[in-house]
Amino acid sequence: MKKYLITLFMFCHSAFLFAFSQQALVTLLQRPNNTQGEFTQQRYLQGLIKPITSSGQFVLVKNRGLLWQTEKPFSNQLRVTSTGISQWDGHRWVVSQKLGQSEQIQLFLGLLSGDTQALAKQFDLTLQGSEKKWQLTLTPSSLLMKQIFTQIIIDGENNVKRIELQEKQGDRTLISFENQRVNQPISSFAQTALQ
Repeated sequence: MKKYLITLFMFCHSAFLFAFSQQALVTLLQRPNNTQGEFTQQRYLQGLIKPITSSGQFVLVKNRGLLWQTEKPFSNQLRVTSTGISQWDGHRWVVSQKLGQSEQIQLFLGLLSGDTQALAKQFDLTLQGSEKKWQLTLTPSSLLMKQIFTQIIIDGENNVKRIELQEKQGDRTLISFENQRVNQPISSFAQTALQ
């Protein structure tokens, strides 16, 4: 009898795990036309006791990109779109010309929007949980990402709540998202930036 109960438990548990698929996650995260809220980013560097912390606001607009507005410790506005990363200089958007930028863009937009197809090109993906509480673990599979990360862990519910980037040399970045609002009017600055 005990053997049958264990087998039944294992079957029910595995059915629960597979009920929430990567496709279901994509559907969940790509449902809103826009998501905006606050972020806190903590960068843990080897040799430093306290993390380097920054915070601000973000706006993610479906199929258009991300506006990342750091407020503390200093003001900085970044725009991430499929065409590149730009920084606001107070008058116009200045495009960054850094090498390897296309990989960074695809990674960042993929992490926030749940684009598992783009992420699967460079990582092995493991999804656990349900629609109400899930975790996606990314283990690098491409040579480039293996040189940078050991793994990336994304936690979420209806949207992404937390991203942890674990780097090869031992540094770690933790990004938390709070006070998220979906499908609400966005600022005129964000509208112009993400046209």
